[in-house]
Amino acid sequence: MAIPAHAFDTSARAAYVIDQTTGTVLLSKEADQPLPPASMSKLMTLYVAFEALRDGRLTLNETLPVSEHAMSYGGSTMFLNTQDRVTVEDLLRGIIVLSGNDACVVIAEALSPDGTEAGFARYMTQRAQQMGMNNSNFANSNGWPAAGHMMSVHDLAVLADRLISDFPEYYPLFAEEVFEFDGRAPSNARNRNPLLNLNIGADGLKTGHTQEAGYGLVGSAKQGDRRVIFVLTGLDTTRQRAEEAEAVVNWSFRNFVERTVADAETPIAQAKLWMGEKKTVGLVPNGDLNVLFPVLGTQNVEAEVVYDGPINAPVQKGQQLAELVIKPEGLPEIRRPLVAAEDVAVGGFVVRMLTVGGIVLKDVINNPLESM
Repeated sequence: MAIPAHAFDTSARAAYVIDQTTGTVLLSKEADQPLPPASMSKLMTLYVAFEALRDGRLTLNETLPVSEHAMSYGGSTMFLNTQDRVTVEDLLRGIIVLSGNDACVVIAEALSPDGTEAGFARYMTQRAQQMGMNNSNFANSNGWPAAGHMMSVHDLAVLADRLISDFPEYYPLFAEEVFEFDGRAPSNARNRNPLLNLNIGADGLKTGHTQEAGYGLVGSAKQGDRRVIFVLTGLDTTRQRAEEAEAVVNWSFRNFVERTVADAETPIAQAKLWMGEKKTVGLVPNGDLNVLFPVLGTQNVEAEVVYDGPINAPVQKGQQLAELVIKPEGLPEIRRPLVAAEDVAVGGFVVRMLTVGGIVLKDVINNPLESM
């Protein structure tokens, strides 16, 4: 009997775990409920900053001023003051490693459409919606408790996935364990991610904590060719967060195995064509198709090919024609596109006449009186 994918019993108020390599959701608990994200929402500030670096609106070595507003934040900070001009690189490291509330505001005011943190928060909300994060709303740049500042754990997982995929050049910053900025805060020099030194492949992303939100972590770990992204929130203590996060990583890698069920060269089905030089065309995945199975399951896979047919010729190799719906035992269904394995041109005059003639003949057979 297969172990259900959702069998992991988490104490988190909300949780979401996805195998990034295959896109398989392994755990979902209150995944789309908007909740206070605390410092985990700093990931959105970082994403916008990385976009600005990519677009040339920021550079790593330029320095930015510190406003009174930025300096006024308490909690986790870089202890910046208005006499400082800080490089963008140091600010990014200060956000990631030190969880600097002040560093977030310096970045926010530099990139804000109106020069204010509130304007930057509105921009973050709009950008999040464009990215499909529909349960996120930002009131500030750093997750400081504020009315309406919310994110779902699903949205946080989407954001983590985008950070890893879109900015591989900056992602290694999330694995940095120590950042001693100017020697100002020796008590706040270490990354709070409890998994980084456990040798389980953990390499990011961001912790969070407020009284309202509890303790949370957006994390990721890679073992071999597989990467897992997970979000936990609403835990009671730092110890519970550390233990729960480690357990999630171990469960994700030990209880599921990846198998290749189809390759991009071998058709897995045939689609009927209308007026083509061939009657059918082979359907293949647009890349090798890997599926995750529970280790203790039977590894049975139920699948069906879905398309509207017959498909009008011509078709081109690589053109998406259908969808493969895969239902691994004990896991959510997976949908993957199927594309044409080859070019198929429109048939010649004889083929078209035979096709149309066949339809007329069929009508005569089925409705002899109406055709006379």
